[in-house]
Amino acid sequence: MPIKDVFLPLIGEPRAPTLAAIEKCVAVAADLGARITGLALEDDAFVLPNVVFPDEPESAERSHMRKVGGMQQLLDAFTSAASRAGIRAQSRSGSAPADRIASTLAEHARFSDLSLIPVKPHDSGTENIVETFLFQSGRPLLLCPEQHVEALRPEFENVVIAWDHSARAARAVGDALPILQAAAVVHVITVAEDKDEAIVQSGTSVVHHLREHGVYASFETVQDSGSSIGQVLGSWAQSHAVDAIVMGAYHHSRLNETVWGGVTKTVIGQPPCWVMMSH
Repeated sequence: MPIKDVFLPLIGEPRAPTLAAIEKCVAVAADLGARITGLALEDDAFVLPNVVFPDEPESAERSHMRKVGGMQQLLDAFTSAASRAGIRAQSRSGSAPADRIASTLAEHARFSDLSLIPVKPHDSGTENIVETFLFQSGRPLLLCPEQHVEALRPEFENVVIAWDHSARAARAVGDALPILQAAAVVHVITVAEDKDEAIVQSGTSVVHHLREHGVYASFETVQDSGSSIGQVLGSWAQSHAVDAIVMGAYHHSRLNETVWGGVTKTVIGQPPCWVMMSH
């Protein structure tokens, strides 16, 4: 199924990298030929009248107004980017309790084919948004790493599939088919200590499946060399000038990944390029 309707949550402070990430996400939607919806939510906490003392750094009311102004900057950046790209777009704003913003955004994401999420490196707030989308939206995500935003291309010519033979990886491959079919080069890689027969057979089966959809991919195994799988994926993507990684999310439970670390946590914390995730 083609990707025709994408969703962009407008979150965070209106810093230069965030505004640039919004621009790149809109450009991706334009390249896909999709409509894009941008939604910004304000924390609807009631602002109590207060007395401002000379030593008080910022009153509650002033903080509220600053957040509203920041939200408007995100909306303006989105509207301007969509206008320059010449695509169908709609922008929305609203409010929700602070502890419901992530889940409210995820609920809106259910009505689109793909969500694009700007990601700040090792930011707990961003990680919460991403995890909530993965578990509550039922839709694939495309992470846009703000720290690499200047180098990102909106066209995905060189794509790698991180294959671990899991149901989630299979779901990711299915969700990413429109992107894979448009790519010039597709690699399927499995990070493993040993290249045994089962691994080779699984990777080869994915390649054969993709060929039925007009995607001509190659398969190889990559040694972990004592590094985490997430780090190996990142290094491989950078050394091979990969535009996007396609992967399943949370093969283990979220609790296990939180306690022990894991591929998903590593990649969400610092995506090396565009990363498409499915759960």
